[in-house]
Amino acid sequence: MLVLTRRSGESVMVGDDIVITVLEVRGEVIRLGIRAPRTVQVHREEIYRELQTANREAASPADSAVEALAGALRKPD
Repeated sequence: MLVLTRRSGESVMVGDDIVITVLEVRGEVIRLGIRAPRTVQVHREEIYRELQTANREAASPADSAVEALAGALRKPD
């Protein structure tokens, strides 16, 4: 992990086209601004993890659905 020290108004570049700027520091809370191309998805980590879990669950069929499909495939025409 790269650890950097930045003050309010200072930025960090990620690649050639992503800029992360410290907007404000209040105690333990830091406000960041992120400028990135529209093709780059930017999420808070907890939201990103929830999206991954939801996508995995949506892509995993229920056991009953797999059994029903297997049964349908075994039936002779």
